Amino acid sequence: MSSGQSEDKSGNRKEPAAARIIIADDHPMFSYALGRMLEDHPEFEVVAKASDGQEALQLCRSLKPDLVLMDLRMPRMDGIKATRAIKAELPRTIVLVITVSEDLEHLADALQAGAGGYILKSALPHQITDAIHKALGGEFPLNQEVAMQLLMHLLEKRSSDAQAGKDPFERHALTPPLHANSNNNAGALSPRELEVLQLIAIGKTNRQIARELFLSTSTVKNHVQRILTKLGASDRTQAAIRAIELGLLSERKRRR
Repeated sequence: MSSGQSEDKSGNRKEPAAARIIIADDHPMFSYALGRMLEDHPEFEVVAKASDGQEALQLCRSLKPDLVLMDLRMPRMDGIKATRAIKAELPRTIVLVITVSEDLEHLADALQAGAGGYILKSALPHQITDAIHKALGGEFPLNQEVAMQLLMHLLEKRSSDAQAGKDPFERHALTPPLHANSNNNAGALSPRELEVLQLIAIGKTNRQIARELFLSTSTVKNHVQRILTKLGASDRTQAAIRAIELGLLSERKRRR
């Protein structure tokens, strides 16, 4: 989605293009209600609806949306598999899980598959639109308490699987490693970038990071962009996952 207004050839201001959204949910009434709610916001455009993960993948291939609202439990292909496939083929497409419960195991699996966050189906309309805005703006649409719980869950999983000799980040064959398109610069993160990464991982916004580290918001944005590039991550959520995968975060290093 365009980050601001632009001008046409006449010099007149044009409104930014609406974010193109696909809804993937096998419950017709919920999908219909969600679509009608988003229609009230001119900054969003629902371009298609899918009733299963396979259909969502096919629609993403043809329409290349900005964002997918993805249910986890669907026939043919579930939301986690669909997320893996979509992020493998269209890494710039944001996937937000929309779910009935905050099951940490399922949410952690969704984040590892490439989801940028989640929304509860019981959320109020303004909470749903706020989460979409945050995701489109490069923020982490999880509250800090849940972000910390997920971080702890992933760290514990990484530790226990490592002790058992398993690969805690083994991926489906459709999904390349997060660093597939990176320059393998994860080791080149500066001390300041590591500080920013720690705060990203617990769900803090750019503004909150700026206040905590006594930096300007624009400086934090620059740090975040460099972190994403060095980690080969498509968004903040995947940067946090990648950091855990590389052992850049640990229980000892966690902040608050």
